[in-house]
Amino acid sequence: MRIVVLDGYTLNPGDNPWTDVERLGALTVYDRTPPNEVIARAAGAQIILTNKTPLSAETLAKLPDLRFVSVLATGYNVVDVAAARQREIPVSNVPVYGTDSVAQFVFALVLELCQHVARHSELVHQGEWARSRDFCFWTAPLVELAGKQMGIVGFGRIGRRVGELAHAFGMSVCAHDPYPGAMPSYGPFEWKGIDEVFALADVVSLHSPQTEENRGMVDARLLGLMKPEAILINTARGGLVKEADLAAALNSGRIAGAGVDVVSEEPIRPDNPLLGARNCLITPHIAWATLAARRRLMRTTADNIAAFIAGSPINLAT
Repeated sequence: MRIVVLDGYTLNPGDNPWTDVERLGALTVYDRTPPNEVIARAAGAQIILTNKTPLSAETLAKLPDLRFVSVLATGYNVVDVAAARQREIPVSNVPVYGTDSVAQFVFALVLELCQHVARHSELVHQGEWARSRDFCFWTAPLVELAGKQMGIVGFGRIGRRVGELAHAFGMSVCAHDPYPGAMPSYGPFEWKGIDEVFALADVVSLHSPQTEENRGMVDARLLGLMKPEAILINTARGGLVKEADLAAALNSGRIAGAGVDVVSEEPIRPDNPLLGARNCLITPHIAWATLAARRRLMRTTADNIAAFIAGSPINLAT
């Protein structure tokens, strides 16, 4: 079978070989594919792998040889799954690979906002400590997490892991999810409505998949419910947040800070309002990108392809 990867660079920039996939067919890997070249590059392929390159209904209709799509991520909204289903083309994703990496990154953002490690290190290198009259100094409030409350919106695998880490830091946890599932084993823990999560939590962390229904759900109204000392973390999807509203809340001091690894349009546009917002950490969608997570993603993708070839596709998008 001919296998084409449309945008493989972020999965394997040189440290995560395609060996397991190469064993399964004739593989062609493109680092990136412009929209106007998708059809030409995918022509004749029975299997297409994509991360963020869209496969619309119109595109799928122009690929008569296509038999299977595997998305190199958990989110599969880049593929018109309904159109693929009409063609009886299975679409698989990788549902579990970055849980620990993303949860760890949530706390990298939280701790930076609470301890300002990078800022103080930079000041030391600039000579501020050498010039200090005291044995220590700090330029912003330092916040202890123990005794604070973590609010989690979206309590799936990653949200639950974030809750476990919050508990380990001595935080209480409240969560909102339309499909709550089992109570976690630790405590204190409470299910709350989304308004209550935003009103009660010292840290609100977003872990919801983006849908048309929740696009822009974090708006001026929800942000207005937060404590002035609270912070917002978003490692889920940029479209969950109305960025102009978040920037306004930060610049007015309505909330204390934010850490976002995702924005509404990626790469970030130069006019994104968060770039000028006060106390806003912005990282370039890297929470998922540890080598360990990318290796798991590669192995599961190979498993997806092998299962399709064997006639029993797995990890099917629904």
